[in-house]
Amino acid sequence: MRKFSMIRAWMLLSVLCLTACATAATSNSALVKAVVFNDTKSIAQALKAGVDPNSTDEKGNPLLVIAMREKSVDVARLLIDDKRTDLDATNAAGENAMMIASLQGLTPMVKLLIDKDAEVNKKGWAPLHYAATNGHDDIVQILLDASAYVDAESPNGTTPLMMAARGGHITTCKVLLDGGADVRLKNQIGMTAIDFAKQTHQKEIADGLQKRLAQMQQSRPAGK
Repeated sequence: MRKFSMIRAWMLLSVLCLTACATAATSNSALVKAVVFNDTKSIAQALKAGVDPNSTDEKGNPLLVIAMREKSVDVARLLIDDKRTDLDATNAAGENAMMIASLQGLTPMVKLLIDKDAEVNKKGWAPLHYAATNGHDDIVQILLDASAYVDAESPNGTTPLMMAARGGHITTCKVLLDGGADVRLKNQIGMTAIDFAKQTHQKEIADGLQKRLAQMQQSRPAGK
C-alpha cells in the first residue's frame, strides 16, 4: 500500500512539473513574441512584474539580441534601461546586442549601448566586424571613437577591413584605414584585405588598398 502511495505521489509530482514547464514555455513564447512585434506595453508590464530581462528564446537568444535582430528599438530601449539586463549577454553563436545592432545599422542603439557601458571590444568576432560587413560607416566611426580595436581578429584572423573589402564597401575601408587599420595583416589562410577585394572582384578597393600598402612601405625604413 505504501509503495502504491509513493508511485501515485511520484506521478502527481511529474504531472505538476510538466504543467509548470509547459506554462513557463508558453509564457516565454509570449514574451519573445512581444519583443518581435515591438510590443512595449507587454514588455513593460512583464518587467514590472519581475520577469527576467535576460530571458532567452528556445535557441538561447537573449531578449535584447532578439530586439536588435528584429529592429524592435522601443522594446530594446526598455530592456537596456532595466538595470538587471546583461548588455553583453550572447547567443549560442557568441553574438551580443552590440554586434547585432552594428550589423543592422541601428546607430541610436549602438550609441545607447555605449552610453550604458556595454563592451565595444570582444574576443573573436566583434561589433566592428559586423558594422564593416554591412558598410555602416557611421557605426564603424562611433565604435572606433569608443576605443574599438580597429584590427580585431575573428577566430580565423579575419579583420574588419577584410570584411569591408569583401563586401565592396569602399567608404568603410577608408574609415577603417583612417582609423589605423593595417592593410598588411593576413588571416589564418594567408589572405589579406587586398586578396578579399580581388576575390570578390572589387577592383577599385583592391587598387586603393594597394596604394595604401605602398604608402605604408615607403613611410617605414627598411627592416622596420
